[in-house]
Amino acid sequence: MQHYHAVVWLDHLQAKIFFFDRDEVEKASLTTTLPHQQTHNKAGTIVGSRATADKDFLDGIVGALEAAQEWLILGPSTAKLELINRVHEKHPQLTGRIVGVESSDHPTDNQILAQARSYFRAADRMRP
Repeated sequence: MQHYHAVVWLDHLQAKIFFFDRDEVEKASLTTTLPHQQTHNKAGTIVGSRATADKDFLDGIVGALEAAQEWLILGPSTAKLELINRVHEKHPQLTGRIVGVESSDHPTDNQILAQARSYFRAADRMRP
């Protein structure tokens, strides 16, 4: 099914992708293949160095999002920024599809969809 709008909520472990229109919703989920260890320091890893982004995970998200023409990216921390950077460096032809980026902690699926519908309703009103 083809939808014009998509929203992705992601953190460093998982991504929830929703394709939607006024009446229908499709959901896809992706998880990273990298092992996760809980850390308690600002550097991001046990050894004190910044953890690298899972590029295969990010490319999988981009591949899934390609079915939609406009993307809203939600998430906590730096995960959403890593996705945007990956789109710019590896998929520059798709950068125009990113229409919004917003911080969002750990919402439910219904909250993600409500935030996306509200965002796109306002964005669509701004267009001629």
